[in-house]
Amino acid sequence: MDVVVTATKFLLMLPLMAAFAYMSLVGLTYVSQRTILYPGATRGPVQASWGESVSIRTPDGETLHGSYSQGKPGKASMLFFLGNADRISNYDFLAQALASRGIGLLAISYRGYPGSTGAPSEIGLLTDGLAAFDWLSERTESKIVVLGQSLGSGVAVNTARQRPASAAVLVSAYLSVLSLAQAHYPFFPVSFLLKDPFRSDLRIQEVRQPKLFIHGRRDAIIPLSSGEALFDIASEPKQMLIYDGSGHNDLWDARMVGDIIRFVEALE
Repeated sequence: MDVVVTATKFLLMLPLMAAFAYMSLVGLTYVSQRTILYPGATRGPVQASWGESVSIRTPDGETLHGSYSQGKPGKASMLFFLGNADRISNYDFLAQALASRGIGLLAISYRGYPGSTGAPSEIGLLTDGLAAFDWLSERTESKIVVLGQSLGSGVAVNTARQRPASAAVLVSAYLSVLSLAQAHYPFFPVSFLLKDPFRSDLRIQEVRQPKLFIHGRRDAIIPLSSGEALFDIASEPKQMLIYDGSGHNDLWDARMVGDIIRFVEALE
């Protein structure tokens, strides 16, 4: 009889144990979400081998590190917002390719990323984007094209929405971080837990400038369907290039650089 009673009590406790485990997992995910979303936010060294090292002050008192390659007079400049685990130092090839056509490039390290002060958040990164645009606009009278990749596409969308960018290039763009999180964590109440939803879907229609979307068909991190959904609700003029053999981290090659340069030069 004692064995039966003990087994019954255990079975009754199972739902409580499962609920406790679930709540613990939800809690852990909640407190660590910014570590997950911003894996590149470290105090590592700054080792960009291209351009001039610059410091950009934000309205809320942070200092951003950036690398700046000035364009030729009358030529456009690009303002590059990187992905969440990327580094400015990875884009010497892009700076050189753009410079060969007289196009300038400014890439920034978000707050909390190498060389910059503060800690990352959606509000913080969007503020960084606007501060970088304002810094660049004070140093060039030519067109400024915002370029955002992966997480940075949301920064680019918001910047183009609030500043007079001439165009936007959105690489591996998403409908929203919220929608991606809901797909990755379908059993979590993501809409209640997510601190940084990056709702590009609510902002893209205010971006009236020409837009170039680039996405890899094999992207398993930000599915093509997410980029296409954002493209569909974006206003004209817009175009989308889909690279059949590419995923998320292998997009950059001579073809893509050439496509971006042609898009930028067609604005002139």
